[in-house]
Amino acid sequence: MTPILQIDPPLEVRMAEIVFPNHTNHMGTLFGGQAMAWMDKAAFLAAARYSRRTVVTARSDQLDFKLPIRIGQMVETIGRIVSVGRTSMKVEVELVTEDLQTGTRKLCTRGEFVMIALDADGHPTEVPRMPASAQDTPA
Repeated sequence: MTPILQIDPPLEVRMAEIVFPNHTNHMGTLFGGQAMAWMDKAAFLAAARYSRRTVVTARSDQLDFKLPIRIGQMVETIGRIVSVGRTSMKVEVELVTEDLQTGTRKLCTRGEFVMIALDADGHPTEVPRMPASAQDTPA
């Protein structure tokens, strides 16, 4: 088996979905609410994985729907920790479609989420500092 490169703490999570008719709106494209749910899930997973804490969404910023996503397309949802505060993490999330027949990939949606880490009592708690090497690496 090929060894898997592990950055500690992990900064990225990737999820793949296929767009089925129940995910779409009246135009046959991915319903915006479904896109937002997948993006929030990726932000949650990236932040929880990075911090190893319970996390909640504090804010979503600037969701840009650039291209429609159609039935039958694969959607890769990519969440990346881009900055860390004392108790918060900013996660950039992208939805990238891939045509399974041609391999063509397109960035369709991008947004940012702020996630807050919580302790066992539900109060904000500190998260690990972002590794210096990750701050210097372009996303």
